Amino acid sequence: MLAAPDLEAYLVKKIVGFQGPTEIEAFASGQSNPTYLITTPDKKYVLRKKPEGVLLKSAHAVDREYRVQRALWDSNVPVVRMLHLCEDPSVLGTAFYVMEHAEGRIFWDPALPELAPDERQEVYAEMARVLAEIHSVDLYTSGLVSFGRADGYYSRQLKLWTTQYEASRTEDLPEMDGLRYWLEENLPSDSGQVSLVHGDYRIDNLMFAPDSLKIIAVFDWELSTLGDPLADLAYQVMQRAMGRDWYLRGLEGLDVETLGIPSEARYVDAYCKSRGINEIEHWNFAKVFAFYRFAAICQGVKKRGLDGNAASPDAARVGAMAAPLARLGYRLVC
Repeated sequence: MLAAPDLEAYLVKKIVGFQGPTEIEAFASGQSNPTYLITTPDKKYVLRKKPEGVLLKSAHAVDREYRVQRALWDSNVPVVRMLHLCEDPSVLGTAFYVMEHAEGRIFWDPALPELAPDERQEVYAEMARVLAEIHSVDLYTSGLVSFGRADGYYSRQLKLWTTQYEASRTEDLPEMDGLRYWLEENLPSDSGQVSLVHGDYRIDNLMFAPDSLKIIAVFDWELSTLGDPLADLAYQVMQRAMGRDWYLRGLEGLDVETLGIPSEARYVDAYCKSRGINEIEHWNFAKVFAFYRFAAICQGVKKRGLDGNAASPDAARVGAMAAPLARLGYRLVC
């Protein structure tokens, strides 16, 4: 439960129309920034904050989440309306923001067992379309041109996630060392493509309409920046190799074509058509990097769990994915 005796009075002053009394309930999902549902007599809101405790440098950037979603509100990218950002730690102990509450459906399993084959095909087509919309955002008109550096994306990201991984290392994972060396030796030259990058684009970070298969909100923008759009595409495709029994379920071992889920090649082609591009460069590098980066992220969750400041009680299960992710990535370079 969120200990917030002064929160209600604070939000009454900061958000037009906000009134108490309030009920606050923590969402069970989410591994990074604790998220809460605030219910008032006439409306619902969502609050997202930094966790307590000692945090890795540049992690849990709720201010960046707020900024990018506010910038995208009038764009073709579906996001929830942002209402207030508080960077004063005296209110809740850490920075937080409040947004409107959206009503819709979230699919937690990429195999979509609750849908028919033609509906699964529609979901994946919609995912490719919205990802292309993210990567097509005009950085100047949206005000996001200064949201990150435009050059050296992979070299900077490799340095960042290596630093984060080393800071949260709890055991030796030889495949992580092997992946790092391979990535350092095979860094591609800049492709010249610079776009908004979501950083955590997967099916459970998307909300679909209650009565259709249209995406109405893209969540969890904490890792967003400017960079190579292929990083997002490779990260989303990566889930196809992940196990069915993992905390974040994958599609490994399933006959995706029979299920109505497009193959990797067909999904990538749908994305390219939505963006109006004809070719993909350094695709294997992008996929290897996706496994390395996600393994580092999962290792960070594991370390926060051991330190007692994880946002979810499932931190150990998320952390357990670090080693198999590293092994999957290493298979692509052997």
